[in-house]
Amino acid sequence: MSRSSFRKIAQGLYDFIAEDLYLNRRDLEVHGNRFNASLLFSLLTGLCGGRILLVGEPGMGKTTSAEYVSSLVYRLPIEVVWKAEISGHPEQTEEKIVGRPDLGSLNRGREVVVWSYFTLLPNKIVDEINRLPETKQSLILDGVDRGKWEYLNESVINPEFCLFATANYQDRGTHTIIPPLLDRFDVLAESKHPGANLAYHIGGNGKRVSLLRDPELERDFHEVLTSFAPYKDRMDEIETLSGRFGSRLTAQAGLPTFSRADRQSIRDDISSIPCDLDANAFLRFAISELSFCHVFGQKRSNEVCEEGCHFSQYLCHAVHNCVSNRLPLSARNYARALAWLLGHEQVDVGHLTAVLPHCLAHRIQWKEEFLARRTKEARSDPVPLHMARRAVGDMHRRYTEQSDLVKDALAKAFLILEEGTGEPIRGEHPLFWEIRRDLGEEFKAE
Repeated sequence: MSRSSFRKIAQGLYDFIAEDLYLNRRDLEVHGNRFNASLLFSLLTGLCGGRILLVGEPGMGKTTSAEYVSSLVYRLPIEVVWKAEISGHPEQTEEKIVGRPDLGSLNRGREVVVWSYFTLLPNKIVDEINRLPETKQSLILDGVDRGKWEYLNESVINPEFCLFATANYQDRGTHTIIPPLLDRFDVLAESKHPGANLAYHIGGNGKRVSLLRDPELERDFHEVLTSFAPYKDRMDEIETLSGRFGSRLTAQAGLPTFSRADRQSIRDDISSIPCDLDANAFLRFAISELSFCHVFGQKRSNEVCEEGCHFSQYLCHAVHNCVSNRLPLSARNYARALAWLLGHEQVDVGHLTAVLPHCLAHRIQWKEEFLARRTKEARSDPVPLHMARRAVGDMHRRYTEQSDLVKDALAKAFLILEEGTGEPIRGEHPLFWEIRRDLGEEFKAE
């Protein structure tokens, strides 16, 4: 199928979920198109193989929407999705999350692993992840980062996977999500209340939800997933079963879906979409504000900016931590996925400013004095997302004021690196100082 055919199917899946399964308000506008941010980023997560943290009050449909996206994007009966889901609670163990020994084989002196659905299948859902104690969160760190799972002397490496994790707001039963795990999430989105009118109709979609159920086919999935065949052979059989489920969806609901090969083609298309000059420059501009420190060389969470710093008007003065190298990967991947869904040939600043707040909200540690000024502002987002959206807006305004100079500075730096001669363009923004440092110019705090 062509790129436009894949895109039409993806848009059809979004509309089917939004209109029949997960009632919501469209709270995000990108290039004249309105979306529900939570559902949009969940769909993009499934398509591009990302990782999303869905936050919100209990009962707002966080887990339910992730289950619908998983079922439709990966062509799995909803019963299989439920069995692959793990719950966050203090008593959770590695044996329940990853795998357990096969007792029959163990009695004969052989170590054989019975892998969990969660480990084997590409769609991974962790419900209420912040109810996992900090020590238990480390159990999934490597797996959610690389798709690599180990137990006893065996391992499974997922060739494709995505992660949906949900979190209620802090209460007595929740724990802090450790920074290394938080940073592994590409985006954060809030599952908002749909409003009184839509909430009144929730629960009347049982007939549409039943389309995702197939108990007989679920038993076939169970036989394959609990067999001891090689992992690749099991996944090939799962793909055959998924094709049967997809054919039923098309026949009964006129809803085409994606094969494993289709999903790989989509990811190849997404990764090939280029960023235009402004998007390229703006992302560098943003990264420099979130990582630069004139006094200490870079931001570090254990070092404190001094008062009266020349760069106090930039975000480097408002945050504690240095943004990680996963940020540009997340931003580019989701901006490209969004451009792909909209049928655009390039990523522009509009795509980038739409996804960047969601890539930053869970990664930034704000200073208390800066946080205090913004928490009482009128807003429609939770504080972390509101702060990130305001920060991106401020950075975009600063970029717009000097975009030509920024692009000239980047172009001049490239020529200097190529030819070995010339002087970098100077400016006040941290990016200009970063360029000078990249070109080997040493400078000291003034």
